[in-house]
This record gives sequence, structure tokens and C-alpha cells, in this order.
Amino acid sequence: MAFADPQSITINAVATSIPRVSTGVNGSTYQSGDGNTKLTVSSTYGKRTRRSVRIDSTKIAPNPLIAAQNIAFSMSAYLVVDVPLTGFSVAEQNYIVQSLSLWLSATSGSNTLKVLGGEN
Repeated sequence: MAFADPQSITINAVATSIPRVSTGVNGSTYQSGDGNTKLTVSSTYGKRTRRSVRIDSTKIAPNPLIAAQNIAFSMSAYLVVDVPLTGFSVAEQNYIVQSLSLWLSATSGSNTLKVLGGEN
């Protein structure tokens, strides 16, 4: 079962519609029309189950080495949930993922800023 098509990603208060561009047995990819925003949702099955959600973002910005030249820069952010085949219910997995999300977003994202700044 796949997510609704299209999905919407909001980056810095700007919502971007990203329609599904590919789907497979264990994953789907959604991408903006300009190709600058991509969402990948996938699952891997084996001795453990891995679920991942990934956002890739590309932008054009000034080249820091050559004046008056713009180049493409890209980054990605992703969350991987790795669980054993038994022992944690889906609800328990959700509690743990939600706790991480809340920890990262608490106090206007201050923990995320600390992580991105290299604190550990």
C-alpha cells in the first residue's frame, strides 16, 4: 500500500507538491516537477525489518570558489527505523519514533540545531 499521491513537503514554510514518480514492491519515490525535492519511502525485509524515509533537496547557489558562477548543491535527511522481526508492536515502534521526532523538534528545534552544529 502506498501513500496518497501527491504528497506535500514543507521546507521553511514553503509547501511543495511532490507526485509519485515511481513505485515498487517495497518502496515509492515522490519528486517535485523541478526535480529539486524528492521523498523516498522504503522497507527492507530480512533478519530485521528496516523502514526508511528520506528527503533529498537540491538548490542552485553561488559557487564559493568562482565568482559570478552558480552551481547545484544537494543534501539529504533520512530516518531509518530498524526493528527485530518480533518483540516490538507497531504501536511501540511508533512511540519510539515519535519520541525521537519530539526530541528533535522540542524548543523550536534546538536539539536538531545542536546535532547539526556537531554537538553530541
